[in-house]
Amino acid sequence: MAKSDITGKRKLLAQNVSHSNIKTKRWQNVNIQTRKLWVPELKRYVTLSLTTRDIRNIDKLGVVAYAKRYGITL
Repeated sequence: MAKSDITGKRKLLAQNVSHSNIKTKRWQNVNIQTRKLWVPELKRYVTLSLTTRDIRNIDKLGVVAYAKRYGITL
């Protein structure tokens, strides 16, 4: 199952609704990207599976601060 390493965000179950209002189940997939990020505090690269929202927030806050927000240690 594809999910974000930091936030744990994963795919959701949803429904397709036809014109006649027939509902069928489908999956809403998360946009997961594998990224290799440099962590200056650890002086090494860390490979993470992240959502695009995670990547934007890491650009603003930094990897360690963003992981600490979710209680994750790298």
